[in-house]
Amino acid sequence: MTEKRASRNGSSSALSRLRGRAAHHPEGAAHEAHPPDGETHDAADMAGRDEVMERRRGPREASIVPGGTVAGAALVAVVAIMTFLAGLTIGGVAAVRTVASEWTSDIARETTIQIKPGDGLDVAAALEKARGVAQATSGVASARVMGERETAALLEPWLGTGLDLSNLPVPRLIIVELSPDAGPQTIDDLRAGLASQVPSASFDDHRQWTQRLSSTARLVVAGGLAILALVTAATVLCVVFATRAAVDAGRAIVEVLHFVGARDSFIAAEFQRHFLNVGLLGGAIGGVGAMAMFFLASTAPRWLGRGTPADTLIGAMSLDLRGYGGILGVAVLVSLVTAVTSRVTVYRTLRRIS
Repeated sequence: MTEKRASRNGSSSALSRLRGRAAHHPEGAAHEAHPPDGETHDAADMAGRDEVMERRRGPREASIVPGGTVAGAALVAVVAIMTFLAGLTIGGVAAVRTVASEWTSDIARETTIQIKPGDGLDVAAALEKARGVAQATSGVASARVMGERETAALLEPWLGTGLDLSNLPVPRLIIVELSPDAGPQTIDDLRAGLASQVPSASFDDHRQWTQRLSSTARLVVAGGLAILALVTAATVLCVVFATRAAVDAGRAIVEVLHFVGARDSFIAAEFQRHFLNVGLLGGAIGGVGAMAMFFLASTAPRWLGRGTPADTLIGAMSLDLRGYGGILGVAVLVSLVTAVTSRVTVYRTLRRIS
């Protein structure tokens, strides 16, 4: 008798909370709560005993999903951490792509002609002749001979200072800058002209370095997408377990709603609304944290008097507006994934309860 009385009291409390919610959302209750004919009178009798007390307290909105719990706060923290890691990944990928694009563009705009000293070769004459061939080629903006001091400066890290290039068989370079409208035909014409007029010259269009940079950028993008997929999968798993725990915590309420004929879509919408708020809060915290880290990395050196953003092996790592937009998109994506995952999980859980 005691267990039956406790069960009835729990059901009455759950029905009272449902009636309180229906006071704020009469249309939802009207469309989604249709008690079966055989159980209408029993449900009405149980709810009628609390009707007078409910009217005295006044209408209030009660949520099906338990809120303000330690598990809920922990889920917000998990979503924030996942969003932060995903934001760092997307921001890093965007920064690397920007640097690689700048490097590729700079390399593609410049080519070099090399004259190697040989027996009986007049290096100075060969340099001038090769420079003339380059300047006469359509699509070449300028061509200049790298001076001896510049050449010695390139060798200083390995050979030290005070070099006398006249006593060393050091190749001399000509820097050729291409015009913006230059195409593959310009490279072919320049290579053919040098081969016919200056056989001692070798031409380097840096194609190998361009291909390496492009391959590196593609690998970084692929790795970033893989990390993003792992972070998304971890977020989905966390939300699945949190949703099941929330359904189990409110199992009595869910069973009463089923008892009075509420549709699964109504119950799932309540959980989806709750976890969407969790996702938005966690996504906002993690996204703002990732943006702040990139912003500080690009501006703190200037504040400290160092002048440039944090330098890496491939150059200064800074984030443009597209990078910040990518982090914002990741935060929104995590929020949507959280909401959709909770809805799907609730549907599956309700099928098991039924």
